[in-house]
Parts: sequence; C-alpha cells; structure tokens
Amino acid sequence: MLELLIIALFLWLSWKFLGLAFRVTWGAAKIIAGLLFALALPLLVVCVLFAGGLVLLLPAALIALAVGIVRSAL
Repeated sequence: MLELLIIALFLWLSWKFLGLAFRVTWGAAKIIAGLLFALALPLLVVCVLFAGGLVLLLPAALIALAVGIVRSAL
C-alpha cells in the first residue's frame, strides 16, 4: 500500500514539475519576444523612413533634373 502511495505522489509531483517547466518556458519566451520587439521596432521605423525617403527622393530628383535641363536650354 505504501508503494502505491509513493507512486501516486511521484506521478503528482511529476505533473506539477511539468506544469512549472511549461510556465517557466512560456515566461522566458515572452521575455525574449519582448526584447526582440523592443530592439526591432526602432530598426523598423528607421528602415521605413529610409525606404519612404528614397521613394520621395526619386520624383524630386526627376523634377530637379527637368528644371536643370530647362534652365540650361534657356
């Protein structure tokens, strides 16, 4: 009878340790994801501004080129 009690206690503790391991892993994953997000967000903003700036610079460069051609022809 004592053996059955010890086996039941062992299974119960194993289940509790498994749940604890899952919670610790999930918490660590959330912390790592938060750090990656905090590092990646400013980089994303810089890249979007840079890419958007290039898209805006192309028409401005073409207009400047056209103005330069017109001025040189006059």
